Amino acid sequence: MNPAPVPPLTTLPDGTIKQVNPFSGTEVWTVPGRAHRPVPVHGPAPYEVTDANRDTATDFGIGNMLRTTPEKARLVIDDNGEPRILRGLTVSRLHDTDPLFRRVANLYEILTYNYWAVNYGYRMDASAARHMAEYLAEDAGVDHVASLLRTKMERAGVPAAQIDEALDGDNRFRTVQEQGASLFGGGHDLILARNHFIPGATRSDQLCGSGELSWQVHRLYIAFTVDAMDRLYRANPYVRYVAVFQNWLAPAGASVDHLHKQLVAIDEHGLQNETEIAQVRSNPNMYNEWAVDYAGHHNLIFAENDHAVAFAGFGHRGPTLEVFSRSATTEPWLMRDEERDAVSDLVHACHVAAGPAVPSNEEWLHRPLDVDVPMPWRIVIKWRTSTLAGFEGGTKIFINTVSPKDLKEQVLASLLTAREEGRLAPGIRLGNECVFQRNSLKYNPAIQ
Repeated sequence: MNPAPVPPLTTLPDGTIKQVNPFSGTEVWTVPGRAHRPVPVHGPAPYEVTDANRDTATDFGIGNMLRTTPEKARLVIDDNGEPRILRGLTVSRLHDTDPLFRRVANLYEILTYNYWAVNYGYRMDASAARHMAEYLAEDAGVDHVASLLRTKMERAGVPAAQIDEALDGDNRFRTVQEQGASLFGGGHDLILARNHFIPGATRSDQLCGSGELSWQVHRLYIAFTVDAMDRLYRANPYVRYVAVFQNWLAPAGASVDHLHKQLVAIDEHGLQNETEIAQVRSNPNMYNEWAVDYAGHHNLIFAENDHAVAFAGFGHRGPTLEVFSRSATTEPWLMRDEERDAVSDLVHACHVAAGPAVPSNEEWLHRPLDVDVPMPWRIVIKWRTSTLAGFEGGTKIFINTVSPKDLKEQVLASLLTAREEGRLAPGIRLGNECVFQRNSLKYNPAIQ
């Protein structure tokens, strides 16, 4: 067994816990008494929710489908009760079915379609080109795209006269064709949940977060997102990594407090991946040894099932829960349904434990396609319950007021109650029901 570069957890006699993330090197201290300081709670005053505003409270709401970009895909439940993905819908078909989740392009891409076109000579694939042609064959589709482009230009500060010249009269259709390509063939997508509020909500603070979905619907949410990952990789040969994340509530970076995930295709692995790739080359088994096995040895595992494991993370800036897939397959879109669903069930449990009022970032990590070293699929849920200040900026030592042990106990207590209420998926083992077994992650061929 290879030890981590620096001991991940060190407890001093006064109770101070010094943590170092073995993968990123982030240094974190948990200091006794720091959590007792007053922390103000911010948020808008709630308002009444009625049938009139239930589905139109945000631009992502199901009642505002033309305020988002053209749908690349939607997940629906058919007449036989089976989930089905519909792709490339036009405006005239938007109301034919009731989607559970919708996949649309982000109007404000991190890497634009033009980025890929200019730097790599990329052109959208055949399915995106067909969708665009069919969409713009309808007058309503042209109107929709023109409206989105007008909004984008206005927010970019383009003079009104220039916008009118581009989108009115003879230039309109040409502008829509030329500038609308990013809405169909770009590489930054959103997965939008149907409901903004929980079913039956009467107040605007009754938001529908991941933990308010049933475990069955959450499985579909994860599966639909995995399908989008696969599609983005297939659509653009220049993509080296698809970053997947979820920002829940404004303190976690969400511009809209509506449940959604984002997928961003990029032409690099990212610094975190590059760091881990170098580490795993020297120790292919490090995700067992430095993560799951270390967590098990320190009694931080709070939940598991046959194909995944969850524990209280260490060396993170705030309270963090980590879910690792135990599958020998490293690509989520190639996993068996039961393996993917097992990860979904534990991620769902993590969100149930947090509750909808806790801001969080959900970050997915997987092996990039062009990397030859084994790396497991894992999802990290970070609670954004504190604000960075001058101490952290000046020292790069972060203060996390909740220790991994306390976080594990807090989450475990919530999950035991949630299981009694029937909110968790079957097959999840909690607390002492978990069997600590070394090298339970099978991503590494040497231990399969």
